Amino acid sequence: MERWPLMDLFIDWIYTTRLSWFVNSFPWVWPTLESLHFCALTVLAGTVGLFDLRVLGLVKGITPSALHATLRWGVIAFIVSAITGVMFISGASEQYFYNDAFRLKVVFLAAPSSAKFIAAASLVFLVGVMLCGRMLTFFRPPFFH
Repeated sequence: MERWPLMDLFIDWIYTTRLSWFVNSFPWVWPTLESLHFCALTVLAGTVGLFDLRVLGLVKGITPSALHATLRWGVIAFIVSAITGVMFISGASEQYFYNDAFRLKVVFLAAPSSAKFIAAASLVFLVGVMLCGRMLTFFRPPFFH
């Protein structure tokens, strides 16, 4: 794989940080981070997964208030995942920055911004359906009387 000089400089800088020193100096840190990361991902997948399944109409028995009750746990899980992920990167930067799977993961992490677009489009389409439905009686074809 081709190496990028600026990336190498960035990685070298990361390895000079106290966070990198901490992650790499104690043998118990990495497995602890992995445990926290995967537990948090499990909680996050559960909360996001339930919401998505509800939106798709596959778990109609779960009420919106029940989904709302899981929101706090999902946010906490996301924060824990983000913090532990940064710690992983600080401990083994080249393992991540020169890894195509990591780059693809970053693309997937950026995808939720497109979810905002989808949500906005959904609202626009909903309003459009409602407005056009209301306008049906005002724009009748000329032959309809």
